[in-house]
Amino acid sequence: MSQRTPSQRLNSVDDLLLFRLGLLSAEAGAMVVRLCEGRYGITRREWRVLGLLYGHQDMPPSALAERARLDRARTSRAISTLVEKQLVTRTTTPSDRRGARLALTAQGLRLYQELMPEVQEINRRILGVLSPEDMAQLDNYLARLQASAQALKSEMAPELPKTYRLRGRKSAGDLS
Repeated sequence: MSQRTPSQRLNSVDDLLLFRLGLLSAEAGAMVVRLCEGRYGITRREWRVLGLLYGHQDMPPSALAERARLDRARTSRAISTLVEKQLVTRTTTPSDRRGARLALTAQGLRLYQELMPEVQEINRRILGVLSPEDMAQLDNYLARLQASAQALKSEMAPELPKTYRLRGRKSAGDLS
């Protein structure tokens, strides 16, 4: 009889897909964080904003937050910091003072063009253990898992409680 895989077992936290993906993201992400913060003076969140703005100039902050899968407050803080660092411009439209538009500055574009190849290389080296066929399968699996997660979220969202970050600070004994 063959041994069941972690994805088949799901017996412990160590077997859970999201936990395992989180570990991979933490390992790989740590290298990106060191590059971003240590060499370029930006956070990983700021890097995400720069990367999403690249090729999408004149984007409203709300669309950026949606693309980044970040709440608007966190996105707004990252944008403000990037504006202070002169990597992003935020302009308002004359007809709607609330209708801000974002774009990379020349300095922001240069930073993106310098950092992106380094991040790509980290990704290439991690993926280097896979054959081209494995990579194609991985891409297919990730797309299918993303679609499944989106469908499940739509199905379950009305039943799940809203999230409040402060609730997570309760002690385990206070949970009801």
